[in-house]
Amino acid sequence: MDDQNFFSIDRLVEFGMSAAIAKQMINSMNQTMQDMYVPGSIQSMPKPVSPTPQNIYYVAIDGMQTGPMNDAEFTRLVMQKRINKDTLAWMPGMPQWKPIEEIPAMLKIIALTPPPLENI
Repeated sequence: MDDQNFFSIDRLVEFGMSAAIAKQMINSMNQTMQDMYVPGSIQSMPKPVSPTPQNIYYVAIDGMQTGPMNDAEFTRLVMQKRINKDTLAWMPGMPQWKPIEEIPAMLKIIALTPPPLENI
């Protein structure tokens, strides 16, 4: 056999390596396309790998400590008008209880919570 023949060892090795590299490239491109999010497509956005830690809140309602609670529970109390910006609150790491208006993380939730829908 000569080196120009398709069935020569060198040509077969070259062909096999080319096929293996092509397969790796195709697999890489397929994985990239599966992970890609296209806005407006049916595919939903991928979920974050690790959940974001929730803040822990304590509030004073009717002179009683209420908590620990997460963002959702805190928002529910805001919507029920059981707490407002003047309510005393505490979060881990704070040296003492303060009004919510002095705690940015809690004040943000109050500011972003819509008021209850009144009967129209």
